Amino acid sequence: MKCLLINLDRSLDRLAHMKSEFARIGIQFSRIEAVDAESRPDLATMPLRAKRRTKIRLADTEIACLLSHRACWEMIAKGGDRHVAVFEDDLVFTTTAGALLRDTGWIPADADIIKLETVFQKTLVGRKRLAAGHGFFLSRLHDVHIGTGGYIISRQAARDLVDATRDIGIPVDQLMFNPIFPTSSGKRIYQLVPALCLQDQYLGEKSLGLPSLLKLDRVNAWKESGLAGRHAKALGKKITSEFNRLGRQIGNFCRMRRKMIIPFDHQDERILSPIPSDTKTRYRRRPKGKATHYQWRKSP
Repeated sequence: MKCLLINLDRSLDRLAHMKSEFARIGIQFSRIEAVDAESRPDLATMPLRAKRRTKIRLADTEIACLLSHRACWEMIAKGGDRHVAVFEDDLVFTTTAGALLRDTGWIPADADIIKLETVFQKTLVGRKRLAAGHGFFLSRLHDVHIGTGGYIISRQAARDLVDATRDIGIPVDQLMFNPIFPTSSGKRIYQLVPALCLQDQYLGEKSLGLPSLLKLDRVNAWKESGLAGRHAKALGKKITSEFNRLGRQIGNFCRMRRKMIIPFDHQDERILSPIPSDTKTRYRRRPKGKATHYQWRKSP
């Protein structure tokens, strides 16, 4: 399978890291030069921002990230590959990732997008499983699951996203993996379980120190938009929300869907939550031959 890696010219440490990761799993990749917000002052006046459809003001780095992914989509749309994998440059691969990336035969014919990563948030997936081989399976993704660190996209879906992002101002991960937007709800999206890759920032004390370049800018954008801190609800709204939640749970059960955290297998351990940076944190191993999920915990 063709693999594209988005990387800033100035992020040589990240490129070196990803070269090591791809070499470890035995996979070749093509580097795509990322759009650098630091050298693009014109991003602040682009139609992409002026025509945004949300109240959140996109940070320049978010616009640059979207344009970087869009460059990949344009390349895929013009190419001859039916499906192509796209990765950002702060990832860690699970040990058996290469076995999947060397082939495309396991990809469902109707798949528009396959999300390969996890951010350890609960999301809604179909109960029906499709075997992908090598200990992985696929389930339909029915809820928001942010992050564009790693995904597989079809040529047709890439064409559709190129057309849909000519004047839209939505963060790329929301655009692709939030069903409130037609760019996501109109696609058949699968989630790979367990995840194929994970952002390095979630590995805590095992991390190589590759922080998210978008996180701080996104928080600042929320603050400037005035939307941060508006989570308090009146009692009546809370009651209504609880009834709606119960209704959704019943509906999901009837539609054969379930909430779950997408796990990631790192070496011999299965992770279900970010690893704390505290060096006193320890973890429990997953017993061999069992799919029991363990979460990180503090030492007593």
